[in-house]
Amino acid sequence: MIETLGVVGAGTMGNGIAQVAARAGCRVILRDVKEEFLERGMTAIRKSLQRDVDKDRLKEEEKHSIINRIRTVTEFDALAEADLIVEAVTEDLSVKQEVFRTLDQLTRSDAILASNTSSISITKLGAVTERPDKVIGMHFMNPVPVMKLVEVIRGLQTSDETYERVRELTEKLGKTALECNDSPGFVSNRVLMPMINEAIFTLYEGVATRESIDGIMKLGMNHPMGPLALADFIGLDVCLAILNVLHEGFGDPKYRPCPLLARYVDAGWLGQKSGRGFYEYQLQEPKRTGLRTSNL
Repeated sequence: MIETLGVVGAGTMGNGIAQVAARAGCRVILRDVKEEFLERGMTAIRKSLQRDVDKDRLKEEEKHSIINRIRTVTEFDALAEADLIVEAVTEDLSVKQEVFRTLDQLTRSDAILASNTSSISITKLGAVTERPDKVIGMHFMNPVPVMKLVEVIRGLQTSDETYERVRELTEKLGKTALECNDSPGFVSNRVLMPMINEAIFTLYEGVATRESIDGIMKLGMNHPMGPLALADFIGLDVCLAILNVLHEGFGDPKYRPCPLLARYVDAGWLGQKSGRGFYEYQLQEPKRTGLRTSNL
């Protein structure tokens, strides 16, 4: 049984994972490189839980109990007692591989090492460890406390036992585990990112304005958010990284990132988090989009 869960990375996805695990009764060890990142993550957790208190979905004493189940650390060694560790760092293969090498050396041999990656090969991550059978993908959706899906990805050597333990944990967290095999972008982003990329090409080629493109997809296809606004929510740098994984992994030109996307990322226009992407945003009071989708 998984009782102690480690999370590497206290950003949007990491603190969301820590929150749902603590709310489900797990002891959580949340690790990041700096105290300021950890405090920022804990602030996000407190605000999220307080919204539930304000809406009578959670009692005040329950909120405190959840927060008290989360221990923040800056040292990797503190994760040695975890039954399962979820890596939620930047979407970069070399960075993730280094995290997995480190975790492999300091954790118990029976501990499961999971990645929240949205596109990177689980097989490649498992290959840098001595336990590839215990390496698996747990791709949570953003915002983690709200979204029910966890895309569970088997690497080439992931064992049935590892999958079953992760499936049971996912259910304990109040989520639904849907299984897929290791392939660039898995299912979620292999389907989503080409749509977003094509919308960017449509803008790039002057076919329509951003408002028309998003409006047509919302009103005509019943999407809750247009693809350009969705890209801003996810982060244009994240979209570009995933498209590069798809393009390199399949060698198919249909996944080639639109030059406009690359240009915006070069300019630092990353979407909501930077204040500008395909739309403009106020960083002091970020727009509440109501979006329910996947992200790093």
